[in-house]
Amino acid sequence: MRAILLIGVAAISAAAYATAMTAPPPSAALEARLKKLETELRCLVCQNQTLADSNADLAADLRREVREQALAGKNDVEIRDYLVARYGDFVLYDPPLKRTTWLLWFGPFVLLAGGGLVWWQVLSRRQRAPAAAPTRDPADDARARALLDDEPPA
Repeated sequence: MRAILLIGVAAISAAAYATAMTAPPPSAALEARLKKLETELRCLVCQNQTLADSNADLAADLRREVREQALAGKNDVEIRDYLVARYGDFVLYDPPLKRTTWLLWFGPFVLLAGGGLVWWQVLSRRQRAPAAAPTRDPADDARARALLDDEPPA
């Protein structure tokens, strides 16, 4: 039983090796297409890097998936649609403007406006608050007068 299993594994390995060795190398046009597509897709781990720039394991898996689908004959739109169906619009580095992506598009501006509003309120409260009168010590006044009059302090 073991011998049959080993022979089967060896046959599958040999077939995979032969297929890999006889497969034509990818063309420069395919490589350029894949590179362009990878720059349009976001790494889901790094979130601020494209698939082409990321070194994360998930990014490598997604690059491999994109390559397999391209070699299977799918066009760029079909590959993007597949990834969006699987991971959502966030996988696109430039997601479309629609109701589910409003937070991605307008969130930073809302946060910026909120920060500006808080800054404006702090400044207006500062201007409205009465300035605290400095407390004066009569002994300090006497020392200051003595220094101005060049008299030694008492």
